[in-house]
Amino acid sequence: MSAGAGYRRPGWQTLDSGQALLIAVSGLIVLVAVTQVFAVHLVQPDIAVFFGVLIALGELFRMVMPGNREVAPVATAGALGYALLAGVGPRPDAPQGGGVLDVVPATHSSFQVIAVAATGMIVGTLPHIAVGRSPRPDAMARRLVTVAIVAVAFRPVVRMRPDWLPLLAVMGAVVVCACFLDVLVAAVIRAESVRFGIAVRDEIRAKLALCAATSATAMLIAVATTELGPAALLVFTAPILVTQFAFRRYAGIRATYLQTVRALSRVTEVGGYVETGHSRRVSRLAVSMGRELGMSEEELLELEYAALMHDIGQLALGDPIPGGATVLASPVEQRRIAELGAEVIKQTGVLDRVADIVRLSSHPYRTAHGDAAPPDAEPPPPLAGRIIKVANAYDDLVGDSGDRDRGAAVLERLRLDSAAEYDPAVVEALARVVDRRPRH
Repeated sequence: MSAGAGYRRPGWQTLDSGQALLIAVSGLIVLVAVTQVFAVHLVQPDIAVFFGVLIALGELFRMVMPGNREVAPVATAGALGYALLAGVGPRPDAPQGGGVLDVVPATHSSFQVIAVAATGMIVGTLPHIAVGRSPRPDAMARRLVTVAIVAVAFRPVVRMRPDWLPLLAVMGAVVVCACFLDVLVAAVIRAESVRFGIAVRDEIRAKLALCAATSATAMLIAVATTELGPAALLVFTAPILVTQFAFRRYAGIRATYLQTVRALSRVTEVGGYVETGHSRRVSRLAVSMGRELGMSEEELLELEYAALMHDIGQLALGDPIPGGATVLASPVEQRRIAELGAEVIKQTGVLDRVADIVRLSSHPYRTAHGDAAPPDAEPPPPLAGRIIKVANAYDDLVGDSGDRDRGAAVLERLRLDSAAEYDPAVVEALARVVDRRPRH
């Protein structure tokens, strides 16, 4: 984050090499497609405009899902529907209930699909830029590459004019492959901050339902428009737009809730109880470690809330701990701070599980090895609590220092306390997260 308060860097300034490569590839694809369309002119321009407007509306009402994933399901469904379109309504002389051969064929090329999709995305993004909302070019590029794959694979099939049954089978196969490739591309990009296998599993969990719904909607749009003409777009996309409005409202509420928790977490910093940025750093470390250990998105959200507010119990202390480093406090004092923090969080009435995580995050981790564990030994705290304990200890001892030697020394200290104070698996997850951090 920039030193200027409230300043947010544009999306293009935060791109890593994988994202930059994806954007460059999609830009090249669009350039080739637009050049080709200009050379041969638009085919069936009224249909292209219909779908372009739908894609633009979908981009205008895009939303951010858990895990900071930007999605535009209506725009994606519209673009895929245009790529899968076999016809644009029945022939005037066609019999009632005819097949694919009895409709006016959709003769646009895969290049036109890409050009229309890119134009719609850009037009739908302009209002966001006008009000200062920085676009996510990597997310747009991934959506565009997915549409390009479907168009290139399916448009040649349409020209063969097969019957409905094989056509629907090819539609399904193409969109499933496109979803799989989209998940792989997203995982490859995220693999710079988390292991590839975990990134793939995380993306499948997050996108499976949305991808299935978007693909089914795209196929429905394509079939309905083929049979009924452009009027089907209005009939079948109006409910989708209403549903997306509801999802955007839900996503907005979650974002506001997280912002409120982040603001609450800064009270300890403003009051001088902990170092500036401590809660944010612990939260980022904890979420990265949670991903490394395979936690789901819902568990990661609870972990983020708990990590942000893990030190809020210090507000009840008469004398602040020097530097706010609870790792240097006595075990009794650590438990007291955690208990006080849990009580404060429970007052919200909706974060009871988060409160339990904070309360148990001060408990030591002890492994049981056969008969070595005493009969009255406490069970280890939950994974989220063990993660926060390790992340907090690391940041208490390292702070915002970028000295890798100091970080390595702290990691070694945590390893020496493993199996007593800290979960060894969590400590090793921290080591992998720290090792992947940029050196500068």
